[in-house]
Amino acid sequence: MAKTTVADYLAKTLAAAGVKRIWGVTGDSLNGLAFSLDQVGSIRWMHTRHEEAAAFAAGADAAASGQLAVCAGSCGPGNLHLINGLYDCHRNQQPVLAIAAHIPSTEIGLGYFQETHPTEIFKECSHFAELVVNASQFPRVLERAMRSAIEQRGVAVIVLPGDIALSEGPSLSPVWNPTAPSAILPPDSELTKLATMLNDCEAVTIMCGSGVAGAHDEVVKLADTLGAPIVHALRGKQFIEYDNPFDVGMTGLIGFSSGYHAMMSCDVLLLLGCDFPYRPFYPPDAKVVQIDWKGSQLGKRAPLAMGLVGTVKETVASLLPKLKRKDDRTFVDMATAHYEEARRDLDELATPSDPGAPIHPQYLTRMIDEAASDDAIFTADVGTPTLWAARYLTMNGKRQLHGSFNHGSMANAMPQALGAQAAHPGRQVVSLSGDGGLSMLLGDLLTARQLELPIKVIVYNNSLLGFVSMELKAGGYLDTNVDLSKTDFAQIAKGAGIFSLRVEDSEELEGALKEAFAHQGPALVDVVTDKHELAMPPTIELSQAKGFSLYMLRAILNGRGDEIVELVKTNLR
Repeated sequence: MAKTTVADYLAKTLAAAGVKRIWGVTGDSLNGLAFSLDQVGSIRWMHTRHEEAAAFAAGADAAASGQLAVCAGSCGPGNLHLINGLYDCHRNQQPVLAIAAHIPSTEIGLGYFQETHPTEIFKECSHFAELVVNASQFPRVLERAMRSAIEQRGVAVIVLPGDIALSEGPSLSPVWNPTAPSAILPPDSELTKLATMLNDCEAVTIMCGSGVAGAHDEVVKLADTLGAPIVHALRGKQFIEYDNPFDVGMTGLIGFSSGYHAMMSCDVLLLLGCDFPYRPFYPPDAKVVQIDWKGSQLGKRAPLAMGLVGTVKETVASLLPKLKRKDDRTFVDMATAHYEEARRDLDELATPSDPGAPIHPQYLTRMIDEAASDDAIFTADVGTPTLWAARYLTMNGKRQLHGSFNHGSMANAMPQALGAQAAHPGRQVVSLSGDGGLSMLLGDLLTARQLELPIKVIVYNNSLLGFVSMELKAGGYLDTNVDLSKTDFAQIAKGAGIFSLRVEDSEELEGALKEAFAHQGPALVDVVTDKHELAMPPTIELSQAKGFSLYMLRAILNGRGDEIVELVKTNLR
């Protein structure tokens, strides 16, 4: 009878926990796991072309499914390639178990081929990172790692030497006992104190992050009771924007003027499950109250008048009976009217370009929004695709939006689309990819074809690192080192065996999107977009105005005055 190995125990425990996929690139230090997965049969190895893509995909798999996801990398360079994607998973609070294979245990510390120290390397991007030193220890290490990823919402790393993975396993039978999410409530006395503060103030603004997931109805009822506008952070968009008469959009660098003014005009700002990091956009004189399930988050971004530890849905439900309905609706009515105006101004920019001219990215995003299915899952590359997604994609309670919204890494959208598609094979998954971001992990287009994942990749092809270019201009610098060589991504995709179209005229866009979305397999639409498009923040600081003026002067003095003309023509419409 063949012996049961540590790798067998790992594979069987993951299967018992409901894991269906492991994302990664195989290698000899993962041989034991590969063999055990074949024996178990219920877990699919999701073979990517780069481990960074595997980590991004695992994070989106976890986010889209709400379940533990797993990725793996071979010893040394293999698992090092996971690290950027794992930072993203961890900062997005996605439960991901990373299996970092390691050199033979007898060689650790001796400068062996491909030796690194993974426990040190992964410590900053995980809740748990430990080396397995023997088979008898393994069940407890695995249990702790999985519990840490699930309960603390983030990454856990098991460093597993290849020889230990192949060694005789523990005598325990692999089991997994799941735990149900628990509601957390602040003390009733704290809720009463908060209710008194809210009842006595004149103007409350609610700011929602991803922590309001599942609490839509309670938060909308709270806004109605308080006469409060609701501002949302980007990660809160999919959970609170829809069916919400009190929504006034986002604030921050890619937000709306209405969201900014609703924040700055209140006397109490109520943060719900929110980790909005941009301190200049917090009101300087308002009282700030924060509710979060993690006590360590309280006061992280702004000084607090009150901080309460609790899950948003249950805490708001317990708070509501203590509140008095505000009859004066002046504040919320002004905020929502401002939002309607801001929304109208943005929509007026989402128009077709003149025949033969590069396509406005606002129009492209609006057309994606209209052509996509009601339950589509979107991923957006960091940079201008995220900006346009924030402003022009419509959430409805069924759609999802994922991106590198905390870590801010390029190259995220396409591999995240792979993960989301694997989690939901029957749903439409659309990647809003920048040409810069897509180029970084372009090889994993082949993963979509090889794994038969029918993702739809829409390329915002402006031959430019667009957001970096805008940041340079706002700082008063010439936008140097941001140009990308003109590339026909449709031809690249075609060469990879993927259905593709290229769009250079607005009139062709709607038909191309519909054709790509109707295609049964993976598809790519390469859209030539206007490189001169600017995205105005909700408020412009004096330093930004001075910086942009300085940029224009430098451009003219350096013989680039034609760019100023094109900027004006593009943005004054």
